[in-house]
Amino acid sequence: MKKHIKTTAFLAATLISGAFASGSALAMNHGDKVGVWGDDQSVSEGTVTAKKVVTEENGWLVVHRTDEAMKPGPVVGHAPLKKGKNMDVAAILTEEVASGDKLMLMIHNEEGGSKTGIFEYTLGAKEDGPIRRDGKLVMTVITAK
Repeated sequence: MKKHIKTTAFLAATLISGAFASGSALAMNHGDKVGVWGDDQSVSEGTVTAKKVVTEENGWLVVHRTDEAMKPGPVVGHAPLKKGKNMDVAAILTEEVASGDKLMLMIHNEEGGSKTGIFEYTLGAKEDGPIRRDGKLVMTVITAK
């Protein structure tokens, strides 16, 4: 009986440690595709939160202003992302956003800049620029409340 309990405990510990060791790989292999998910939300606290962001590399959640044309405008906030699944990612707004404003939550990479870990993108630049999948920006649009 004791041998059976030890074997079961060993198998459970092995499975758990294996799951933690390959956490980001598991996140990418179990139906999570690269993307940004968010809902319309209040910006009265000076932040915007994406419910979920999945990315294949470290990068940035970037908040752009947008309008009915759905083109990315000026950046009004950003937050770092780690490779894999990121939940409840909050970006601090760097300027006033009014209720009713449309905001584009977009994934940018961490490439081309001169400093890793420092967001260096300006509208139209290549440093820390937006990623694309199938030729399309990886983003979602929400409305500030």
